Amino acid sequence: MASPEHELDPVLDKDGVRLTVDDAIATVTLANPAKRNAQSPALWRALTEAGRLLPGSVRVVLLRAEGKSFSAGLDRQAFTPEGFDGEPSFIDLARGGDAELDATIAEYQEAFTWWRRNDIVSVAAVQGHAIGAGFQLALACDLRVVADDVQFAMRETSLGLVPDLTGTHPLVGLVGYARALEMCVTGRAVTAEESVQSGLANVAVPLDQLDATARDLAGALLAAPRDAVIETKALLRGAQGRSYEEQRTAERAAQARRLRDLAGTGD
Repeated sequence: MASPEHELDPVLDKDGVRLTVDDAIATVTLANPAKRNAQSPALWRALTEAGRLLPGSVRVVLLRAEGKSFSAGLDRQAFTPEGFDGEPSFIDLARGGDAELDATIAEYQEAFTWWRRNDIVSVAAVQGHAIGAGFQLALACDLRVVADDVQFAMRETSLGLVPDLTGTHPLVGLVGYARALEMCVTGRAVTAEESVQSGLANVAVPLDQLDATARDLAGALLAAPRDAVIETKALLRGAQGRSYEEQRTAERAAQARRLRDLAGTGD
């Protein structure tokens, strides 16, 4: 799938991750199609770095992937005794102390957290397989546009593990506890049609329309004033953790800030 990002000089291009910036829109591309964009600690560090390198002008971040698969999940080399070159193997990590293991997983999770920042809106364009860590990376974004060949699957539990890359919270929020539990424990594939019906995806389109649809959505997201988008995203993200009365209070406070800003009376 061709993308306008190829016309831009990359801000970052390493370890299967490429970042380009076009004014208010940044594009993060998983760029290792030969390995179906399988994930590794090096890729996660590159994703974390991409988030840190975003200029302040960026309002929307598009996440896309080259090749037939969005991401086939964790590179199976992680489960070998050797692991990745220059990295502790998962077996070595398991034999270490609790604090070290927790800190390592927390570092990996950083690649999946910055997409939720209130000052940006993130959109994942997902085609083909989005398995395990790939599914969780798509879930890290605010919105998902999927191709009609998409197959989401959470395979960690089937491997004796759990989804630990921040995917469980958004998954339950999107589809509910019962459906999330069933998806995770069975590890089954979720199609484009079901992903839209269940709330996982905003829209499904033919594969050859995926990039264009995602970019059109990005453009539409730029229409509203930035500060109003930031306040609205913060309100909606916090809604699940607040009571009805607490949300009313948060709405009033946010609106007061917007009115004062528009009237030129803010601090």
